[in-house]
Amino acid sequence: MNRKLRMGMVGGGQDAFIGAIHRLAANMDGLIELSCGALSINPEIAVASGKALFLPDSRTYLTYEEMIVAESKLPAGERIDFVTIVTPNFAHFAPAMMALDHGFNVVIEKPITFSLEEAKLLKHKLDETGLILCLTHTYSGYPMVKQAKAMVAEGKFGKIRKIWVEYPQGWLSTLSEREGNTQAAWRTDPKKAGKSSVMGDIGTHAAQLAEYISGGKITDICAELNTLVEGRVMDDDGAVLLKFDNGAKGVLMASQVAAGEENALKIRVYGEKGGLEWLQHDPNTLIVKWLNEPTQILRAGSNYNNLSSFATHNCRTPGGHPEGYLEAFANIYRNFALTLSSKLEGKLPSPEMLDFPSIEDGLRGMAFIDSVVASAQSEKKWTPYVL
Repeated sequence: MNRKLRMGMVGGGQDAFIGAIHRLAANMDGLIELSCGALSINPEIAVASGKALFLPDSRTYLTYEEMIVAESKLPAGERIDFVTIVTPNFAHFAPAMMALDHGFNVVIEKPITFSLEEAKLLKHKLDETGLILCLTHTYSGYPMVKQAKAMVAEGKFGKIRKIWVEYPQGWLSTLSEREGNTQAAWRTDPKKAGKSSVMGDIGTHAAQLAEYISGGKITDICAELNTLVEGRVMDDDGAVLLKFDNGAKGVLMASQVAAGEENALKIRVYGEKGGLEWLQHDPNTLIVKWLNEPTQILRAGSNYNNLSSFATHNCRTPGGHPEGYLEAFANIYRNFALTLSSKLEGKLPSPEMLDFPSIEDGLRGMAFIDSVVASAQSEKKWTPYVL
């Protein structure tokens, strides 16, 4: 295309955290420009945020409803191409559905909605409209995560047997939601976060990563949820046993009260012939372990002839120049943008372009939350993972 894609943002103003991350990621490859926004439910913050981002007054909106209706009435050469939604969980569905109803593609924060029922309605609307939805499961954007997926898919390790994935954080180790921490406040409020705090916020990331790399789909769950900080009303810790449709067994741990931890996401996948290990604290490295051969260390950006096209497509710099969270986030935006641009030009996107989380990941994430909660509350424990 001979122009950038035009983005409208819902949420993400000066009083928010993740909106700035989305804007940095969307801007990194020069394919997208922020054209308008309904950046806060607080009118003063919405206006101030628009000015800080150099948006025209006429395209700084006070509500998402106003933005979507006004943008849909603009000429095709001016209106936005897609809406990015960066609000808390409970405020995902309504703007996403309205955007799709008005012909706009959607990028949305995870988890996709407040409930599985809402996610199913979005899926129906996408099927009806033929529009594109991208879900920002950031960690699947790392080049060496994509390399891991490719190696498993190529059968390098034989039949997959075991998957361990863990996501320990420590930022909720105190009752910070009652100490003015707005990020903690909504994430630990069942009216805003949904059925589970820890599994909705980070457990879904771990589950999506396990399925993405292994190629298997979770079929059954045996879960425990805990509230370890006294006075908190939602869970802040949990552990899950997993069964996959490819016969693999898994263990998933997610905790936001692992004091001292930052974002220590780690996954290990083992097959008949060997396995792999990847951790977010060293994202450019993929450790490959063989049953009867020495361990290998693969590095992003290196000139190995055995790195997959999916890994190299998502590298920006030569080996030794670290690419991290923002670049992984940007890879999701870039692949979405390349797919959307191809569609607008009447071209077929490549498999590498299409490699971003979609409505299917969103549906499975909501089913994961429901199944974990049901298992944690059940005396039988093993609970089917049902969409």
